[in-house]
Amino acid sequence: MKRVTVTTLAQYKQRGEPFSCLTAYDATLARCADDAGVDVLLVGDSLGMVLQGHASTLPVTLDDIRYHTECVARGKHRSLLMVDLPFMSNADTGQLLRDAGELMRAGAELIKIEGAAWMADGIAELACRGVPVCAHLGLTPQSVHQLGGFKVQGKAEAEAMRIVEDARQLAEAGAAVILLECVPRDVGKAVRDAVEVPVIGIGAGPDVDGQILVMHDVLGLNSGYVPRFVKNFLTGNDSIEAAFRAYDGAVKGRRFPAEEHTF
Repeated sequence: MKRVTVTTLAQYKQRGEPFSCLTAYDATLARCADDAGVDVLLVGDSLGMVLQGHASTLPVTLDDIRYHTECVARGKHRSLLMVDLPFMSNADTGQLLRDAGELMRAGAELIKIEGAAWMADGIAELACRGVPVCAHLGLTPQSVHQLGGFKVQGKAEAEAMRIVEDARQLAEAGAAVILLECVPRDVGKAVRDAVEVPVIGIGAGPDVDGQILVMHDVLGLNSGYVPRFVKNFLTGNDSIEAAFRAYDGAVKGRRFPAEEHTF
């Protein structure tokens, strides 16, 4: 099958075809998700919580991200590889360019950055240098202490309007993709309609262009609190790859997320 690129995602949006995304951190499970048909793999700084046991993503370093990027890049063959920039990689434009360049050399094909409209200049600098960018809005885990915890964003009208406007500005600055986390369904739909680039959601309702979940959540490997937007796809399936295929099929068949997974 042809490799997925940012152009492929744009074509999916134009055709109204939902696409699937999943986090990945090693070569074996990356290959498994790729073989299952998942379109985008994310080496997320979520590895700090699901692999390293931290309470947040903040301790994750560039070296951590680069190592897992190299692992996933060796395992996948079709899926687009999106990679997180870790906490404070966006401290200034110079560091942003250096860190993004290092991850692209490690195998990244799309760089994900948390932030808001203030990241427009940095995204423009990356885009003009050939680095595709995914702008992450809504609940941004690297700002968890500023946000007061892992809370739904955009519930108030003014906040919802700001998220939509941030998405518009970042897309105009050159972001190739927008990722929305933990926002009400109507905010997800408003952002999808406001920008021409694909919009990926996690806890952003069924109306966005693509869906993403953390791999461990798809496999039911939760401890304690399980977010509302999560579904265990290993239940009723006899293998990890079958669970990934079930997730991919549910996203593309518009069966996931269902109403119970939305805010």
